Amino acid sequence: MKMEEVRSIARSHSISPGKLSKTELIKCIQADEGNFDCFASAYDGECDQMGCRWREDCFAAACRGEPS
Repeated sequence: MKMEEVRSIARSHSISPGKLSKTELIKCIQADEGNFDCFASAYDGECDQMGCRWREDCFAAACRGEPS
């Protein structure tokens, strides 16, 4: 998902994107939605959150070793 889409989702949750990284912003959104703020933490390629909207990006970010 592109950063502008993430910012838009954040704004819809009344979260100010400011200078947050994509990973930080997604974790804020996850927490606001009442979910685990676990984005980019699936280092072993496993995750039980099958319905997560961030799933594809999460695996890619974890493989790149982005800070979580």
